[in-house]
Amino acid sequence: MENALAMTYLWLKAGHVIFVIFWMAGLFMLPRYLVYHQEALDRGGPDSPEVADWIDRERKLLKIILLPSIVVVWVLGILLATTTGAWSEPWLHAKLFLVLLLSGYHGYMSAYAKKLARGERSLTGKKLRLLNEVPGLVAALIVVLVIVRPL
Repeated sequence: MENALAMTYLWLKAGHVIFVIFWMAGLFMLPRYLVYHQEALDRGGPDSPEVADWIDRERKLLKIILLPSIVVVWVLGILLATTTGAWSEPWLHAKLFLVLLLSGYHGYMSAYAKKLARGERSLTGKKLRLLNEVPGLVAALIVVLVIVRPL
């Protein structure tokens, strides 16, 4: 019985890490796509074929990679925390806070992609490039919390 629980934990953990990688890859790509999309708007206007291509790429990234990944990351993360009894651990509370922030970032960037698809721009290319750094910084903090457990 103990061996079965240990194997379940390892499979949950492996799946969680795999889908975190997919999610992070998408979060790194989306702001870069948005920069290129905005630059295409400047070059060819909102009705150019290049803009249509960027809208399609963003839609596919959001629907095929980002949405399924965030759902699986959350489900497996909750199962892992439950399986290990980690809900009372301070490092997990800090990690959950950061994952909530990253989820909010995901939502914000998704909403901006839809806004940009309508031709509305409220961010500069420079701001989008800076926002591109957010997932990496948050991921680094999460890894430290999970591996080092300083709290």
